[in-house]
Amino acid sequence: MMQPLLRRLFLAGICSVAAVSLAQAQAEPIKFGKIDERDLTGQNFVADSAAPAVVLCDFGRSIFDYNEGQFRVIFERVARIKILKKAGYEYATVKVPLYHRGTTEEKMSGLRGFTYNLVNGQVVKEKLNSESVFREVSSPNVNIRKFTMPNVREGSIIEFTYTVASEFTFNFQDWSFQSDIPVRWSEYRAAIPEYFDYKMLMQGYEPLEVQERNEGVTQYSIRWSSSMDVRTGERESGGSTVVTPRVTNYRWAMKNVPAMREEPYMTTTDDYVSKIDFELAGIKWPEQPYKPVANSWDKIDRELLNEDNFGAQFSRGGFLKEQVAALVAKHPEPAQRVAAVHDLVRSAVKYNGNNGLLSSGNLRRIYDQKSGSSADVNLLLIAALREAGLKANPVVLSTRSHGRMETNVPLLSRFNYVLAHVALPEGKEMLVDATEEMAPCGMLPYRCLNGVGRLVMSKTEESRWVELKPADRLLTYRQINLTVDEKGGMSGQVHQEHGGYLALNQREKLRKLGEKKYVEEMTTGHEGWSIPKYTFKERDIFHKPLTLEYDFATTGSDTPVGTIYLNPLRYFGTDKNPFLHEDRRFPVDFGTALDETIMVNIKLPAGYELEETPKGLAVELPEGGGRFIYNVQPGAGTLQIISRMSLVRPVYSAEEYAYLREFFTHVITKQGEKLVLKKKA
Repeated sequence: MMQPLLRRLFLAGICSVAAVSLAQAQAEPIKFGKIDERDLTGQNFVADSAAPAVVLCDFGRSIFDYNEGQFRVIFERVARIKILKKAGYEYATVKVPLYHRGTTEEKMSGLRGFTYNLVNGQVVKEKLNSESVFREVSSPNVNIRKFTMPNVREGSIIEFTYTVASEFTFNFQDWSFQSDIPVRWSEYRAAIPEYFDYKMLMQGYEPLEVQERNEGVTQYSIRWSSSMDVRTGERESGGSTVVTPRVTNYRWAMKNVPAMREEPYMTTTDDYVSKIDFELAGIKWPEQPYKPVANSWDKIDRELLNEDNFGAQFSRGGFLKEQVAALVAKHPEPAQRVAAVHDLVRSAVKYNGNNGLLSSGNLRRIYDQKSGSSADVNLLLIAALREAGLKANPVVLSTRSHGRMETNVPLLSRFNYVLAHVALPEGKEMLVDATEEMAPCGMLPYRCLNGVGRLVMSKTEESRWVELKPADRLLTYRQINLTVDEKGGMSGQVHQEHGGYLALNQREKLRKLGEKKYVEEMTTGHEGWSIPKYTFKERDIFHKPLTLEYDFATTGSDTPVGTIYLNPLRYFGTDKNPFLHEDRRFPVDFGTALDETIMVNIKLPAGYELEETPKGLAVELPEGGGRFIYNVQPGAGTLQIISRMSLVRPVYSAEEYAYLREFFTHVITKQGEKLVLKKKA
């Protein structure tokens, strides 16, 4: 009799329960309220002197209880942080995200905190005041509880503890072991009963100091009131029972974790920080078959297509019928028609800088308002492309700042952007985005160059992953004709072209600054420069490089000099190595290939010659990953310098970092070599 009843209790959720966890008997790594007073002095932090603050210990634990007819996840956290500099004051403000849906929300309780300072040799502690706790709205489903510790100064220790109770078992608490400041000890424990099956996704490059797993049991004391058996019509009396499901106890810890630092050419630190994430894969109740609850990409595809502010929008471009019909008549060739529709949408609706998957409302209203999010612009683009008789479908993706796409983890939250895919004749295809006003058709915004996106088809079995592969490069070409006088002054003409993504970048800069300020900014750092004449070309022809031609001059000494030192590539080449650190544990992600060519033709002053011709250099990255060529060719009263750098891949692995760093060292060194001109005897 007990087992069928227990089964109904779990499924119907009509009981009142108290839970007792028998899990994880190890000593806790931190005791709230008991600091080591030696940590209030500076002697324990010599190794961390460059950091603004240090996490002394961060300890979290998640267990389950059963309350008011359902399981809850109870997450407890205790953290202690040493503030070393004023820049570390920001770590005295803590934000706790709380998920909510409908009328149910995660609840935070038990918040306590202290700030410890050493005053005249005595430890003084100040309590966190409830008036320092605030509530903020972060997103439609997440609120933030924020609190700021009191009386924080250089040398303070802050500590806090709180508990979060969540009825959303799919939202099991994730844990980050690494921060943007050093972490002395970070530990997370989880006790998961057999009813719940979670995928555990560990990422990062730091080793675990502790990784333990053991099996045990947890007790749940269940009480229920009398109820009617709907099958028999008989009333069953109230009672109680104790269930002891198997529980798996996990313990993970890291020690002396270095700060996760921002590096040049990376997507987001969240892609590489050491952490563990949880995803609920399935549930197994007593006497019930295993029920998978994890999402699938097929389910996500269908969900998007059925969403009113996504899939339903594709058929709502009829208000553009007349404009599109004119474009169809003018451009019978599909690729040209795509470009024409792209131009129509790009010109009509300006991107407001907000990203998302769903439109903010009716496409006609967005069109009339002439402004919208990336989803507004590109869903309108798809609708217009379909109105033009083209096979257009959405590609959903994660932008570089949002994080890399994990194709083996089906989660809708992984996506934060949508653009258009167009199938063309002969198996050709295009990816099209209309958010960048100055980008040609077919150029993806730089923020979208992030691995792969998912092409969502109306027949979801045809949906697939597509590469977000750039068709354009970062392209620079400069030709400089330079005349040197006997006083060391220079004058000349420069022909400069910026192509691909650099053209987009520079066109936006030019629009923002205007021609005059753009040119004035070019002279910054070039002491003594004057640019009396300049001409921009192809400003509004976006598929061509942005061209700038200008004259420039610099003054030399008051009188002729016997020795002239020239370093023309200092003005036009790569000024510094972007890779300062000796090692790197994650990839270098340029987003796109890079090509820089500089050609300098120098006319020497009469009676001068090059004292010594610098040696040429050719450097190649392994496996054809890139090449740098430098050469100086003397002539009769002339010199020619050629410098070309090419990086052919958008992404280089961490194992290739040392080669890449050395490659740039060669570039900087060679482009920084001085040419010595001597007056003939």
